Amino acid sequence: MPSALQNVSEFLLGTLLGLYVIAMVLRMLFGLSRADYYNPISQFIVTITNPPLLLMRRLVPSIGRFDSSALLLALALKMLEIGLIAGMHGVSVPIAGLLVVSLIAIVRLVIWIYIISIIVQAVMSWFQAGGGMGRNPVADLVFSLNYPILTPIRRVLPQMGMVDLSPLVAIIGLNVLLILINSL
Repeated sequence: MPSALQNVSEFLLGTLLGLYVIAMVLRMLFGLSRADYYNPISQFIVTITNPPLLLMRRLVPSIGRFDSSALLLALALKMLEIGLIAGMHGVSVPIAGLLVVSLIAIVRLVIWIYIISIIVQAVMSWFQAGGGMGRNPVADLVFSLNYPILTPIRRVLPQMGMVDLSPLVAIIGLNVLLILINSL
């Protein structure tokens, strides 16, 4: 039975490394979606991820808009997190197994980021229309992030008056993808 100290250390390790992995994945997704670099949230993500990425980019260059060094660093951090937590429980995980589990965890994280950002965009659209409160940096960022996913769906779906069903279709599709990945 794990001790309280082991539970606390597992929680802290998982939380801190998990948050940094999220920041790395967001940095990669912001680059792919051409999100506004000068957005305050983008600047925060860039500031906290720049130190290790500058070192990593010397070894692994970006491929067009795809920040391969951010993906590799996120994958390495996820492998470290899973490996350390498994080690705390006395379990030895082979590197190949750790790589596969970490890769699946990163894919699941990307899907969850999109599901949450689509929900945030949909909810914000209810309150922002005609509000006249100026541009919200979160709204601009989630719009940029979701644009590559929602635009093809909007082209296929017929217009339903003032109701946009593309977020619903995207969330259903992402959940189906999540179910398929979870079955691996």
